Amino acid sequence: MNWPRSVRASSFCWPGSGRPAWRAHEARLHHCRDPAGALVLTLAVFGLDVPQALGLIWNGALGSEAGISRTLVRATPLLLAGLAVLVAWRAGMYSIGAEGQYIMGGLCAAAVFQALGERGFTLPLMLLGAIAGGAAYAGLAGALFIYRGVQVVISTILLNFIALSTLRWAVQNGLKEPGGFTPQTTPLPDAMMFERYKLQTDLHAGVWVALGAGLLTWWFLTRTKLGFSIKWVGANPKASEFGGIPVARTQMAAMFWSGGLCGLAGAITYMGVLRSIDQSFSENWGFLAIPVALLGALDPVGTLVSALYFGALFAGCEALSRSTSVGTSVVLVIQAVAVLAIVAVGQWRFSVRSKKAGEAKP
Repeated sequence: MNWPRSVRASSFCWPGSGRPAWRAHEARLHHCRDPAGALVLTLAVFGLDVPQALGLIWNGALGSEAGISRTLVRATPLLLAGLAVLVAWRAGMYSIGAEGQYIMGGLCAAAVFQALGERGFTLPLMLLGAIAGGAAYAGLAGALFIYRGVQVVISTILLNFIALSTLRWAVQNGLKEPGGFTPQTTPLPDAMMFERYKLQTDLHAGVWVALGAGLLTWWFLTRTKLGFSIKWVGANPKASEFGGIPVARTQMAAMFWSGGLCGLAGAITYMGVLRSIDQSFSENWGFLAIPVALLGALDPVGTLVSALYFGALFAGCEALSRSTSVGTSVVLVIQAVAVLAIVAVGQWRFSVRSKKAGEAKP
């Protein structure tokens, strides 16, 4: 294969630049200064006492062992789903289907448990089943694009609706708890759940599984030929094909990896927090993954920081709702406005930099 020269360059530099990799990470993490200002602005717009509200959010997210636990648990699915969006989008496959892949991953894990029961090897097989289910569901969208020309944005949105319908059918019929009156899957026994470190907190071993998957994804994207191929295919498919990179296979690999991460996120939520799956299993983690990945500048390290920020925001806003007269619906609006403010500030900064760059040209 004739690799572009920048791909053959030192792995400690980003392709096409002479900057060390840590400088590139620093540039991407520069974006993460925006959220703090956006949150302050949002709280002020809603007429809240900003210092008091920030104190409550801080205490609820990071001010105690329980708060840190809540932040990590909420950041876990966001990290995996955000990395999934990152991988697919880097390959030019603009998937909006993380939500559907997350659901299918959880359902596949539940199906494995229902088929095998409580055995010593069931737990790892549940994780593998979830990864395979999410990967296959994402691969379907990839195949529709490659072989039928169906745009990934359209197919993944439609597949989300199919996944939601499948979820409703599964909890009411196919995977419903035998003899149960509530539409849900059979609750997992303790042996099939991720170990909790303290009964007073939600922190479980699945958090470390997610971090391991994140580290593996970083290595995959930055230290393997396929990872570099994904970057080049997303930047210029025609030039990549001319350079000998198999574009279709690379795009399918990106979709499989992306879907596998989403499926794993669904399994970790199911096996670490919920214990059973019902119709509310989908909590929009897949859709939230898009701003998480974008705030992280489509970079693995940036996405980790972004996921932690969103996890802290959600955990902190729960504490804000409990300690003040602010209702849950208002908290959801605060979270949404904070996300929009982040996007707006980032766009403004980009416009300013572009204008300065244009003025600097002779």
